[in-house]
Amino acid sequence: MTRTYGKTPEALARLTPEQYRVTQEAGTERPFDNAFNGHKQAGLYVDIVSGEPLFTSLDKFDSGCGWPSFSKPLEPAHVIEKRDISHGMIRTEVRSQHGDSHLGHVFNDGPRDAGGLRYCINSAALRFVPADALEREGYGEYRHLFDAAPAGDNA
Repeated sequence: MTRTYGKTPEALARLTPEQYRVTQEAGTERPFDNAFNGHKQAGLYVDIVSGEPLFTSLDKFDSGCGWPSFSKPLEPAHVIEKRDISHGMIRTEVRSQHGDSHLGHVFNDGPRDAGGLRYCINSAALRFVPADALEREGYGEYRHLFDAAPAGDNA
């Protein structure tokens, strides 16, 4: 099955006000008070708007920053980096390729043994697909990642 990803009026209409504010208006949710900061289940994190796969639980780690943190994207082509000079800071924003959703920011203070990056992502920009639901939800091509993972490797 070939999936297509994109931003549709129907997908935008399904967003909560917080999901819309974060993804469409480049908002930031409150630290520590979000769905996936402490989430530990095995699976994929996909764009809440387009459904494109972005990150896996295998690359998730506890950075202590209050938002879900990942060491790398699952599909690098799905995560676009842009210079962000808002709020008097110079940062690198990350957006989804097909949904053009604001996801969060990437920093170079992540785990050194995993490449040194920390993708600090708003939970409101994500939908979680559990590993045992990947086939049913159309992400079966990623099942092998979780079949091969040793127990305890999921953040």
